[in-house]
Amino acid sequence: MLGHLAHPNGDCQIAEGPYAGHTLSWLWAEHRELFGNCEGKEFPLLIKILDAKDDLSIQIHPNDEYAAEHENGSLGKTECWYVLDCEPDATIIVGQRAKDRAEAAQMIEEGRWDDMLNVLPIHKGDFFQIDSGTVHAIKTGTLILETQQSSDVTYRLYDYDRPGTDGNLRPLHIEQSLDCIDFDAQAPTDGTVTAPEVDGVTELESNPCYTVDRVRVNGSKTLDQRWPFMCLSVIDGEGTVCGDPVHKGSHLLAPSTVSSIDLEGKMELIISTCRPPVPKRSPTGRGVGRLLGQSCSHGEHIKCSPARAELAIDQTPRPVPASLWLVTTIKKQQGAPPLIKRESPSPYITNQGAYR
Repeated sequence: MLGHLAHPNGDCQIAEGPYAGHTLSWLWAEHRELFGNCEGKEFPLLIKILDAKDDLSIQIHPNDEYAAEHENGSLGKTECWYVLDCEPDATIIVGQRAKDRAEAAQMIEEGRWDDMLNVLPIHKGDFFQIDSGTVHAIKTGTLILETQQSSDVTYRLYDYDRPGTDGNLRPLHIEQSLDCIDFDAQAPTDGTVTAPEVDGVTELESNPCYTVDRVRVNGSKTLDQRWPFMCLSVIDGEGTVCGDPVHKGSHLLAPSTVSSIDLEGKMELIISTCRPPVPKRSPTGRGVGRLLGQSCSHGEHIKCSPARAELAIDQTPRPVPASLWLVTTIKKQQGAPPLIKRESPSPYITNQGAYR
């Protein structure tokens, strides 16, 4: 699985070093100091790259309150999409037109999907915020980077009457979907990014669940670490991050022990963070960290090898290769900053075959 995962349906396993055999979720639970002592029982974000080879089912996700009551205490799911690429004339579904539950139920009963669904043309570089309660679907020929809450609770509203792997129609969740639709939400008209770019940085979204920035580098740039951690995804170009070579498809996680992120090269990144910013560290504390109670210097590391995970796509768990590596390096004073680095030999997740 490409991206940043610490979820029961898809978790990274650490291969060697002081945490060998443990998962990223275990590291989150047992060594919260690496994440700025951020609160929460689960690593709060999932970040994925999805390559849709077919129309995905039309879905809706509950908010935290509904999920906690009806899904065994789970988190709800708020997410966002950055369009990395798409076919000409590609479209996406974000929002719906029914005014209330009764009208939505009637449209569903009569199969009036064209009347109900808000279908939008998309272009490379578009961005969509998908709040809980939003009807949505990724359609064929679309490559997106998704940042979301750490939850896989999905209600399937419509599945194009397609059979599942057993030959039967997959179950729908009409009542739950009607419970969760936010009928007051305004459907978007396009995904054009209108936020200003300041010194190469554009804030795409900031809400209580996450902050997502697009960062463009042409030469060198230093980013202050103001967060408990930062998830970095290189979406174009190549260069270095804190001296380590990276390229399109590289994913890294900078824990709270990093005071700044040094970027070099010509590349574009999406950086996802969560929780309120932590106070800026003083220069004297730059890069000093401890692992398992032992002082760590430049070169000490943790690696995460490929693992198998059960991923819930449309609430249908299926085994897929994790295909990513995890490396954490704690630097000495004025050495290379600590990073958790994830690379995948396969740049994308696809919905071809099992993923629909």
